[in-house]
Amino acid sequence: MSRTKTGPWPLVHAERTALACDLAGLDDEQWAAPSLCAGLTVREVLAHMTAAASLNPVRWMAGVIRCRFDFDKQVAMRLAEHLGSSPAETLAGFQRVITSTTAPPAPTVAWLGEVVVHSEDIRWPLGIKREHPIEIVTRVAEYYQESDQIVLAKGRVGGLRLVATDGPFATGSGPLVSGTTLALLMAMSRRAAYCDELTGAGVATLRERC
Repeated sequence: MSRTKTGPWPLVHAERTALACDLAGLDDEQWAAPSLCAGLTVREVLAHMTAAASLNPVRWMAGVIRCRFDFDKQVAMRLAEHLGSSPAETLAGFQRVITSTTAPPAPTVAWLGEVVVHSEDIRWPLGIKREHPIEIVTRVAEYYQESDQIVLAKGRVGGLRLVATDGPFATGSGPLVSGTTLALLMAMSRRAAYCDELTGAGVATLRERC
């Protein structure tokens, strides 16, 4: 892998571009489909991604204060700002931020993870498959296995041995959980649907934690 050559932002931009291409031909029913992100439709997840790419730390903190440190309320408020009046407007808004390097305060790799996870939240119910570059999903999985920032993944996989079948990612000790790097990182981010793609004695434990 060329992790020393490619910074996170070009990878974020590549993932956003791929998602925008995948969504170009959706009909109204598909836009309204429930996503893997609990309580949100496909269209609402995309608006949430646009909001994240539009908030610098100052605007993010201003919103937090305005919502009296209710982070869920802040997320809902920003999502509504970027939903638009139609799916076409929602997609157009996302296309405008594809190359954005604006983000709330967090390591850039966290926003790479947000793009990968939320893209799959959208693709899964629509039956859209993407072969993510192994560099990207490995980077996200490595970040998740050592961090509880934004995604509470580190604690979720404690006491388990995770091993990717398609790349170099491996971490932890204990009962085995094996599968593609994408399936592992999605399960790490509490998407239980991806546990169906995993094997090993530790899968039941991970599913319960999801």
